Amino acid sequence: MTYWLMKSEPGEFSIDDLQNAPGGETFWDGVRNYQARNFMRDDMKVGDGVLYYHSNCPETGVVGIATVCREAYPDHTAFDPEDKHYDPKSDPDNPRWCMVDIRFERKFERVILLRELRQHADGPLRDMLLLRRGNRLSITPVTSEEWNFILSLE
Repeated sequence: MTYWLMKSEPGEFSIDDLQNAPGGETFWDGVRNYQARNFMRDDMKVGDGVLYYHSNCPETGVVGIATVCREAYPDHTAFDPEDKHYDPKSDPDNPRWCMVDIRFERKFERVILLRELRQHADGPLRDMLLLRRGNRLSITPVTSEEWNFILSLE
């Protein structure tokens, strides 16, 4: 199993929105960064664990767990001129962007705040991409050691 951290702004799509989605599942659309796209397209597999992370909010941090339940497929929002994720350069015959589906697993009892994660940047989380200066990717891989350590903080 591989692990991931996926960021979402709670005003856009929160862990509660995922939990309340039909079957607790939804597609992860709107990724418009090539490196994050490549992670989804090339590396994400059904059953992979996801740390659900709320960003750009008062309590930035890990709020729960999801699971990848469908591997990458074309992101239809790229083809819809009415959608905020529309990309006029994306061609349905040769899609530039993809998405995966994720399923809600559980919400944490508390938010594991970014500042708390940073307290471990010289220890168990020293190589975590989220904590690297300048990293703004919405999807990053997480090692099993990082995954287990973060779960232990809950």
